[in-house]
Amino acid sequence: MQFLLDFFIKNNEDTKKPEVRKACGLLGGIVGIISNTLLCTIKIVAGVASNSIAIVADGINNLTDAASSVITILGFKLASIPEDEEHPYGHARIEYLAGLFISITIIVVGVQLFLSSINKIMYPQETEYTAITVAILVIAIAVKLWQSYFNINLGKRIDSLTLIATGVDSRNDVVSTVAILISVIISKLTDIQTDGWMGCAVALFIVWSGISLVRKTSSSLLGEAPPNELVENITNKILNTEGILGMHDIMVHNYGPGKIFASVHVEVPAEQDIMHSHDIIDNIEREISDELNISLIIHTDPIITDDPLLNRLKEIITEEVASIEGACDIHDFRIVTGPTHTNIIFDMVRTPTCKLKESQLKEIVDKRLKQEPGRYFTVITFDKVYTKIKRDPE
Repeated sequence: MQFLLDFFIKNNEDTKKPEVRKACGLLGGIVGIISNTLLCTIKIVAGVASNSIAIVADGINNLTDAASSVITILGFKLASIPEDEEHPYGHARIEYLAGLFISITIIVVGVQLFLSSINKIMYPQETEYTAITVAILVIAIAVKLWQSYFNINLGKRIDSLTLIATGVDSRNDVVSTVAILISVIISKLTDIQTDGWMGCAVALFIVWSGISLVRKTSSSLLGEAPPNELVENITNKILNTEGILGMHDIMVHNYGPGKIFASVHVEVPAEQDIMHSHDIIDNIEREISDELNISLIIHTDPIITDDPLLNRLKEIITEEVASIEGACDIHDFRIVTGPTHTNIIFDMVRTPTCKLKESQLKEIVDKRLKQEPGRYFTVITFDKVYTKIKRDPE
């Protein structure tokens, strides 16, 4: 893989550059077309010569893999089209659509091959396997193993779900070809014709693989939660910056590979000079953009840190919320004092797994505050979790 990258693509390590990423994707597609077309030709010739529906089915599967590589190339080319008036965030999600189309094609071909294999079971024909047939299958396994390694590693390098899916499909093909090889061995040793049954197994495996790929590719289109590693990198970068007290309400939007936008609320001391806080926030936005290749917008929340009553009430409520399963954080905490009572205003993060209703969560907090001297009323805004990471209230 590295030899091909070095030979065809200059500066191939700099995958953050759109032109390098596109070139890597095109290379992966071209390699897939050449290798899969070669395998398809060899297998179909061997399958027809030996009258094996399973080998022919496996060969046709390789043909669909070659067609998938063509779609991969088209997907990378279309995804690299610049932003326009109707698509201000670019066209990078076309790559996900290409992966979805490939997945659906795999399912359709698998169903067709299953029907052909059923026909072979109902009307069996004698198959003739030779040493050349076995050699072809062994070579096919080796080539598919290399394809799987090439596509998965290249996909991880450029963060391409389409290439990773192609690599997983190649790995699945290894399993199906091994199944056919087992069928050959059984036929030779026992004279039992398992070709049609193995063809069914291969077809079902192809369908299952296609369904799995549909789930993966459609998840990105529907708007899945961002990777833990990305959220952790953003969180650590912000919280480890001097002058920052905390953060919350982080949201990450994926418009395709290399097109990630994020927003977050960052807490700073209210007594800190506003120009100094702005300078800190500006530096964080720029550094995260350079390091993680995302566009980050930060909203600044000034936090009062020198009010003893506010700090005591916040500590009490934080401890109480931490003991509730499914409630993971509070933020934007402030109080409004009056002659007869004090209003406590804050946001509470409620996870999708929380079994308590919002009214029940509020009741728990109010019950705890009744144990404190004074008269308190809570005004709670409940937030949703948009990421997989739960920030420690501490």
